[in-house]
Amino acid sequence: MFFYDSTFIILLPALIISALAQIKVKATFEKYYRIKSINGYTGAQVARTLLDAEGLYDVEVKQIAGKLTDHYDPRNRMVSLSRDVYGSTSIASIGVAAHETGHAIQHQKHYAPLQIRNSIVPVVNFSSNASWIIFLVGFLFRSSYLINLGILLFTAVVIFQLVTLPVEFNASNRALRVLQQRTILYDNEIKGAKSVLTAAAMTYIAAALMSILQLIRLFVLSRDR
Repeated sequence: MFFYDSTFIILLPALIISALAQIKVKATFEKYYRIKSINGYTGAQVARTLLDAEGLYDVEVKQIAGKLTDHYDPRNRMVSLSRDVYGSTSIASIGVAAHETGHAIQHQKHYAPLQIRNSIVPVVNFSSNASWIIFLVGFLFRSSYLINLGILLFTAVVIFQLVTLPVEFNASNRALRVLQQRTILYDNEIKGAKSVLTAAAMTYIAAALMSILQLIRLFVLSRDR
């Protein structure tokens, strides 16, 4: 038997913003992906140049499958760039490559928010799945202990999303600053790269908002129960 959960309406703002953010980031990336940079550097060349400039010769740059799957893995010290970024000379690709390099530089410089985020990843990996299971079991069996435990575990997810925001913003700011300082991109090109990274940042804001509203929803459900 299906039932209507009125608390779902709490999530609507985040769902709308998330959908708009995904549309925006794809449209912005495609727009500036069609515009090639004047200097003609590929995303891989930019990443390698910026890493070497910081003495990060041991950080590997590799190509991976997928679209907009670019990331930096601090565990194996590797910048992974999607095919559209790795070999492309577009403004969008250079901006994304520089952004991921920014994370490697954060790692080298022991940037506090990145260290905090990395330290809680194992907890979050467990909490993101277990919190809802524990909460629902507590909800069904009227166990306030399990309900509160589920809420506590989900709080770790919220903290992770909030800490992610300064990490991503800082990486983008580093990327834009160094691209301009080294004249890898010029003024109008910098504006294009900034548009791409700003659009990408909206997806992290949407994820943080979603986690906060999910936590509020859990509190409302626990009170109703």
